[in-house]
Amino acid sequence: MEVVKEGADVQSECEVGDKMFLSNSEIVLDTVSSAEVKQFRCLECDKAFASKKTLIRHALVHSGVKNFKCDECDKRFAKKFELTQHLLIHSGVKNFKCDECGKRFARKGDLTRHLSFHSGVKNFECDECGKLFVQRSHLRQHLLIHSGVKNFKCNECGKRYARKSKLTRHLLIHSGVKNFKCDECGKLFTLKDDLARHLLIHSGVKNFKCDECGKLFTLRNHLSQHLLIHSGVKNFKCDECGKRFARKDSLTQHLLVHSGVKNVKCDECGKRFALKDDLTQHLLIHS
Repeated sequence: MEVVKEGADVQSECEVGDKMFLSNSEIVLDTVSSAEVKQFRCLECDKAFASKKTLIRHALVHSGVKNFKCDECDKRFAKKFELTQHLLIHSGVKNFKCDECGKRFARKGDLTRHLSFHSGVKNFECDECGKLFVQRSHLRQHLLIHSGVKNFKCNECGKRYARKSKLTRHLLIHSGVKNFKCDECGKLFTLKDDLARHLLIHSGVKNFKCDECGKLFTLRNHLSQHLLIHSGVKNFKCDECGKRFARKDSLTQHLLVHSGVKNVKCDECGKRFALKDDLTQHLLIHS
């Protein structure tokens, strides 16, 4: 065993194994020797380094100590080099371009990570659900979902999220801004992803089938909502008449009946209805 301390040059051999211990910082260094190379491996993340000094600097990442602060956004870093790299983002200069899609980046490392998306290779698998990811960092973020911990709360509606990025996306809903428009029907959306999902409706493709009744759906979440009907559970009750529903949106539609508002009109006879489904049933008379 080789014990390394700051300001001292003390060495000893261990008859059991070839591990080194840095007593002051409690960092375990796993050494692998050969005729030419001596690697220093971090037992936290298995990353290897050519020198002990480099490994010690790397260990700061795992220590949780972040002494270097960005004056622009208050983000903190464990190493000065990381802060220097981060500041490139605020500079606005993007010298690294992706030849595949033309997207530009401030840092070479960001471009390298971006290129993995174009490769399509997903080597990082979630042990909980089997979902695959292109980058390890995306897997780490995904694992927060399985942890059940939701530290990011929306001050508008109280909804909580496991990841800050999810809260940021959610806040756009409260902003009321809808910049993404469907060219088919003119409907506006806050998020680009929502528009993409909506466009599937116009495609006519229905790949999600209910095993109970055979009904097909365009979106998986529509199938999930539909399955509540077959469950027999009706947790949503109308305070006006006591009728119960399996889904909240079904109760919302039902409440229109009690409101007295009839915005749906029959073009044949002028009769008005509270619900579109009622109009559809009525049109059978004219057929």
